Amino acid sequence: MRPDESFVEQPIRSLQTMLRVLALDDNRYLLLVPDGIYGPETANAVTAFQRQNNIPISGIADQVTWEAIAAAYEPAIVRVGKAEKIEILLEPGVVFTLGDTDPHIYLIQAMLAQLADEHKQIPRPAHSGTLDELTARSLQAFQRYAGLPENGNADRVTWKNLSRQFTLSAHHAVNG
Repeated sequence: MRPDESFVEQPIRSLQTMLRVLALDDNRYLLLVPDGIYGPETANAVTAFQRQNNIPISGIADQVTWEAIAAAYEPAIVRVGKAEKIEILLEPGVVFTLGDTDPHIYLIQAMLAQLADEHKQIPRPAHSGTLDELTARSLQAFQRYAGLPENGNADRVTWKNLSRQFTLSAHHAVNG
């Protein structure tokens, strides 16, 4: 629940949206409906925020109050907002082979570990960030499962198939 782009010229609605997120994260704050009107509910929510944060109580969103609300809003939106989708792709032509070390390999190992829980034919790799023998065997087993060439390397096609299967597996694990 980020302030909408259309709120750029609507500071009251932006303020109310931030205060709403804070209230969703912490029940000590008053839950507002962002309506763009600085009425009694907004003044009460600002007062409650000022009280909780040792800011002189005025019910007015002065510069100090606004900055404190904005600073509190950023971590609160992470806790109450929807998770952002992450899409990580390997660049074309990138291929990880036996002995390579790279942060992407940690992700490959984590995805393979999840899939190993669901598919016993896939051995669980260690989380080392290195494409070692066990990770290569795990990749080969996954490639066999996915109908890909079984070379134990991680190229873009293997990555995309692995990501897709991981997403399905994780969704299944969460939703039963």
